[in-house]
Amino acid sequence: MAESDEDIIKRAVKGDSDALSTMLGRHGPAVQAGLQIGKAWQTVLDPSDVMQVTYLEAFLRISTFDPTRVQAFQAWLRQIAQNNLRDAIRGLERQKQPQPKDRIKPGRYEDSLVGLYNLLGTDSATPSRQVGRKEACRLLETCIGALPDRYARVIRMYDLEGRSIKEVADALSKSAGAVHMLRARAHDRLREQLGSSSTFSAPRRESGAGFVASIAVKHHD
Repeated sequence: MAESDEDIIKRAVKGDSDALSTMLGRHGPAVQAGLQIGKAWQTVLDPSDVMQVTYLEAFLRISTFDPTRVQAFQAWLRQIAQNNLRDAIRGLERQKQPQPKDRIKPGRYEDSLVGLYNLLGTDSATPSRQVGRKEACRLLETCIGALPDRYARVIRMYDLEGRSIKEVADALSKSAGAVHMLRARAHDRLREQLGSSSTFSAPRRESGAGFVASIAVKHHD
């Protein structure tokens, strides 16, 4: 007899990757089928792009899911997907009408880190006034190093190296829409890490990249 969603989700919340893979396999296709991407964006954004980032976020956030609300799992996954789709479209719209405040001025690497720190808006004060410029740079570098690889690569290439969205997309073999999603989620996680860092101890590096990649491939079609 097939294992119930109730039993599987309990294991998934406790960190069982196979259990979460099963839940995503059961509910991911329905979420993907419900995604509606306007004609204007279909050449630069595909439902599979949205779901790849959604599966990664599901892995990173499953520990926060209430296992007693198993019937809400698909709705939870759908909300993550909708947030990703929204951020992809916003990024693509901004790409058509670039806003200088959304880009960090190219310069020395340390200057780029400070620019990213300020862009994230974690504090009203600048690093030099709050914790010290070099300390802030070390903290941000540590937080970037703790991100999932795909998030970290987008941050380094787009925010710190000043590459264009097209250059980043080509380097990662992703669509422009996927790059915008990855960047938005990476910024979210950096804000969380910076907001909870009361000391300069290293955040725990996120794991599961291989697991998420296998989910994305399994459900690509």
